[in-house]
Amino acid sequence: MSVSALAEPARKRGSDYAQLSKRINAAGLMTRRPGWYAAKIAFTAALFIGGWVAFFAVGDSWWQALVAVGLAVATTQVAFLGHDAGHRQMFRTRRPSEVTGLIAGNLATGLSYGWWMDKHTRHHANPNHEDEDPDVGAGALVWTHEQALARRGFGRWFARWQAYLFFPLLTLEGLNLHYGSFRALKGTPMRHRRLEAVLLVIHLVAYLGALFAVLSPGKALVFIAIHQGLWGVYMGCSFAPNHKGMPVLTAEDDLDYLRKQVLTSRNVRGGRIVDFALGGLNYQIEHHLFPSMPRANLRKAQPIVREYCREQGVAYEETGLLDSYGQALRHLHEAGNPPR
Repeated sequence: MSVSALAEPARKRGSDYAQLSKRINAAGLMTRRPGWYAAKIAFTAALFIGGWVAFFAVGDSWWQALVAVGLAVATTQVAFLGHDAGHRQMFRTRRPSEVTGLIAGNLATGLSYGWWMDKHTRHHANPNHEDEDPDVGAGALVWTHEQALARRGFGRWFARWQAYLFFPLLTLEGLNLHYGSFRALKGTPMRHRRLEAVLLVIHLVAYLGALFAVLSPGKALVFIAIHQGLWGVYMGCSFAPNHKGMPVLTAEDDLDYLRKQVLTSRNVRGGRIVDFALGGLNYQIEHHLFPSMPRANLRKAQPIVREYCREQGVAYEETGLLDSYGQALRHLHEAGNPPR
């Protein structure tokens, strides 16, 4: 179904989002949740620091493989906090948000906060837009028939099989994020370039120094493979359900803010376990409509947004976790195999 068919225009399209925003504000859902975030930060910090305490306690042992698994989960949870800080869900002002983002991103996970902010801001402004959204730009994977047809040789073969290679590729996403963070220091706009560089170097030296000081070289390399590989898979599995397989917009699509955000996003059902596992990103529609809404309020906003979309005749996509992956993979397969 086309984007235009999914978005029957309302008589007062320009005011649709404003009306929804009034309902959300009347429900008090844009109010900050300092107590919730204090508890969340404390729990996540305990999980992350506890993982490294376990690492030093276990010592030079193959049991470190289990520690690496736990730290992959903890590292992703820390990254979720960086995401929330970047959207100012925790604090209203820039400074505390940036401090939290730099600690969670550059220092704790080795992911450039400034690079992510630049990339993610452009994504939110034009989600799933083939020319404006960096998340659907041509890279290792292709997201449109046009991108696939532009490939030649091995690239064309890779695109044809990309749906089958997607999850194996995610094992390299962690390393790719580290590489991209250092590469972004050269040209990506960021407010604290030198500080970001220093924090990234501190993270890298401390991480590798700890591993090779405690573990034999072989065990250290295995630890890196498990930790970074699972972190990449976890990050990819958290973000892939959100937009992949949803309509891809072009310059010809003229949608208002409400429809642009809703029609390109997908929610994932699953209760509080999924809420925790996906860091609230399972409420992707609500998050895109109200990026600064505290994570804990997204669940409460969902029935309001869903009902409003029903009133306006705007398609509201919600599915289970496994089905969301299935839709994403089918889209990858179709995009990589355009009609001859």
